[in-house]
Amino acid sequence: MSNMTRRDMLQGAALLAAAGMLPATAMAGGKDKLKIIVAGAHPDDPESSSGGTMALYADAGHEVVSLYLTRGEAGIHGKSHEEAAKIRTAEALEACRILKARPVFLTQIDGSTELNGERYDEAWKVIKEEAPDILLTHWPIDGHRDHRIMSLLMYDTWLRAKKKFELFYYETESGMQTQHFGPTHYVDITTTEDRKRKACYAHPSQNAEKGFYVLHDKMNRFRGQEASMDFAEGFIRHNQSGKGLL
Repeated sequence: MSNMTRRDMLQGAALLAAAGMLPATAMAGGKDKLKIIVAGAHPDDPESSSGGTMALYADAGHEVVSLYLTRGEAGIHGKSHEEAAKIRTAEALEACRILKARPVFLTQIDGSTELNGERYDEAWKVIKEEAPDILLTHWPIDGHRDHRIMSLLMYDTWLRAKKKFELFYYETESGMQTQHFGPTHYVDITTTEDRKRKACYAHPSQNAEKGFYVLHDKMNRFRGQEASMDFAEGFIRHNQSGKGLL
């Protein structure tokens, strides 16, 4: 973002700090540019859960990474895993372009995800190399097994990192998938809801326009009502997460 000045970046950071999601070091001159990882089980999970927040951070000059556990191999009826993965990977890349995020993929298979030593190590290697300041991932009480597994993988990396980065949980299709979710933090996405919507619509194989985004639109509006905003995304902060959050 060559046309963005340091002052613009810090003004954008101040907006997010007001939402309660930036480490104090970012506002105290300790670190102007943050790295935010949004980790989801499938292409469309980061976008649908946190797309507005991702766009806000990217626009403020921070680095945003969209980390996918799978390539959505089992997500298109009538397509082989290889065919579906190719289609859904392309959709994820387009969504990331819209949100100004960098895509990263782990190597698990949609619908057949697993937890074992090898998978924990794979996730840790990526998180260790990326060294995020903030990580957003699935709330672990979720009806989708892949979501639960990604949540536990990311929680394990946080422990292995000695809790050095901020850990937040997001919601996807609350009531149907995410359950018992009560946000501790809200981010006002009124100015970026349109970008979030476009990023989700970049997944036509998932019938986003008439399918999952209908529910997420209701969620965005409901969380906005809770926080006295037009549109908002809700997050749960781990209560042992990091130091100095505003």
